[in-house]
Amino acid sequence: MDNLRRFTAAAVQAAPVYLDPAATVDKAVALIAEAAGNGAELVVFPEVFVPGYPYWNWTMNPVQGSPWFERLRAASVDIPGPHVDALCAAARRHGVTLVIGVNERVPYSLGVLHNTLLTIGPDGEILGVHRKLVPTWAEKLTWTGGDGSSLRVHTTPVGPLGVLACGENTNTLARFALLAQGELVHASCYIALPVAPADYDMADAIAVRTAAHSFEGKVFSVVACSTVSPEIADALAGDDEELRKRFTRPRSALSGIFGPDGRPVGEPLVDDEGVVYGEIDLARCVQPKQMHDIVGHYNRFDVFRLEVDNRPRLPVAFTVPPCPPTTASEEDA
Repeated sequence: MDNLRRFTAAAVQAAPVYLDPAATVDKAVALIAEAAGNGAELVVFPEVFVPGYPYWNWTMNPVQGSPWFERLRAASVDIPGPHVDALCAAARRHGVTLVIGVNERVPYSLGVLHNTLLTIGPDGEILGVHRKLVPTWAEKLTWTGGDGSSLRVHTTPVGPLGVLACGENTNTLARFALLAQGELVHASCYIALPVAPADYDMADAIAVRTAAHSFEGKVFSVVACSTVSPEIADALAGDDEELRKRFTRPRSALSGIFGPDGRPVGEPLVDDEGVVYGEIDLARCVQPKQMHDIVGHYNRFDVFRLEVDNRPRLPVAFTVPPCPPTTASEEDA
């Protein structure tokens, strides 16, 4: 904690190659190289960047959307697996700490997908696999919720790092659980949401949430949001011109870096693809913490207490290892 680093962070705002995990990982690897070439030591990508977001949950009924779920499952990644190996290799090759969102398959069920954030160290080792705790609204048609085991702050060369996906950044207790573990750098990963209700300004929502966490916790936040490419609109809107207009609605994405005063470090990027860079100086967290530290002197732990159940939740637990299946010859014997 005495080593309060100063470093460059990069927030990537980009669209995936929709439902193509190999091509999307190739795009991510190229963007990692670009960010590292510009001096970034921390690179943050959007929520479920590999291989994209299930927008059909917002635009189709469950029966219409079911074939799209099957396509997403086929294009999702295994952890460990070759797509994740390629991301780890890129982090190691360029010496960056990497946060990136993926759709994760699990080995025990064909119906379970997770909205997962990977945290990878500059040595290429996976530091964290955080599964979104509560899928938001229509997302419940696609993703299964995670558990408390991944609410962890990781020790990295850029400082104590925590991650949350999209709407989790409005979950006060989840955010506090990270702050109370000493988080100083927060990665928040979003998707562009042009198909949200008409009065919902996604760019404003992201900015408000990010500023709130930075100001309340006196931490730096790196927020990365996806964009909607014409290919995504083509795939999901087809000949429906009204739906196509929804997919191109402005102010659907915002990415940037926010400081411990809640203000942006540099100008956030709205809607367009690109990489936002910002200088993070962790020493800037000290004086604000002296004034208003909600995980220290500015709290009443004799009045308030947060308990986190961080046990992994598996679908079955055996009191002893299951026996191997009996063969016909063994039965005859």
